[in-house]
Amino acid sequence: MTDTTHQAEPNLAPPLMPSDHPSVERRIGVLIVNLGTPDATDYWSMRRYLKEFLSDRRVIETSRLIWWPVLNLIILSTRPTRKGRDYDTIWNKERDEGPLKTITRAQSEDLARRLGDSRLVIDWGMRYGNPSIESRLQALQAQGCDRILMVPLYPQYAAATTATVCDKTFEALAKMRWQPTLRVAPPWHDEPAYIKAVANSIRAHLGTLDFEPEVILASFHGVPFAYLLKGDPYHCQCAVTARLLREELGLPPERFVLTFQSRFGPAKWLQPYTDETVKALAQKGIKKLAIVTPGFTADCLETIEEIGIENRDIFLQNGGEHFARIACLNDAPGGMDVIEAVVRRELMGWV
Repeated sequence: MTDTTHQAEPNLAPPLMPSDHPSVERRIGVLIVNLGTPDATDYWSMRRYLKEFLSDRRVIETSRLIWWPVLNLIILSTRPTRKGRDYDTIWNKERDEGPLKTITRAQSEDLARRLGDSRLVIDWGMRYGNPSIESRLQALQAQGCDRILMVPLYPQYAAATTATVCDKTFEALAKMRWQPTLRVAPPWHDEPAYIKAVANSIRAHLGTLDFEPEVILASFHGVPFAYLLKGDPYHCQCAVTARLLREELGLPPERFVLTFQSRFGPAKWLQPYTDETVKALAQKGIKKLAIVTPGFTADCLETIEEIGIENRDIFLQNGGEHFARIACLNDAPGGMDVIEAVVRRELMGWV
């Protein structure tokens, strides 16, 4: 006999998102994301940060069987102390944080002021370290955001930068029963507003110098050459940016040169290498050099320490006399004009 005793039906209704609560206004989130920074410069803080960064399969594509012993037994035993000393030279002592965190926060706050829309919630996060992408997505959702624009702060696309931000974002979304709708801003390597902003920044900085550079290097972060062969468009987009900047500045090819910095390990990376170019120029008799880093939206270890200290020393030790590091756009008005233009364009249809 069939049991017809009434049983309470399970509650199948999905939980309310904050945006569906009658007392919470539906909002749109904008999350700007940069690479990341360690929480402190001590050994263990540096080790945690480097382990997260160098464990990313988008960054290091070497077989795990080879890479894991190298990473855990060699690199994470020696590199944290050395990199911690490097970070100490640029650390924001007042806030006790890396400059990348200070600048990215300022960019987020300025963007919120510029947009000035109560429907928008502007936030910022880091791919590696804190604040994490997942924590900021949760915070935006809790504030009623059912649509989120993700803005990776990389003018040029690379699998090791933009794609890994998307990977981490989708990983966080995969844990959500009710996901907010997501948009991802595309790279802006050839945007006229970006090219003009960098060119204007270069002109302004050169105007403060007591010398005129014979050569300006446009130094971008390098990636292994094998990534280019696999189809990564990064090299091509860097080349386009450098060409457009040179044309905007009205300089001949020999005076505005594309290079790549920050190589890691024995494999061949994108060339020409910045440090080797700096050395060769000095030895060839170039006495006045400036370096700009258009691929970075905020100054960090790779721009302040690697370019401003390491490459400066290389240039001066090999016969150079005058060296200038041109700051990134950071949260200066020109740089914020670019971020604002990208965000306003990508919010069209939502706002």
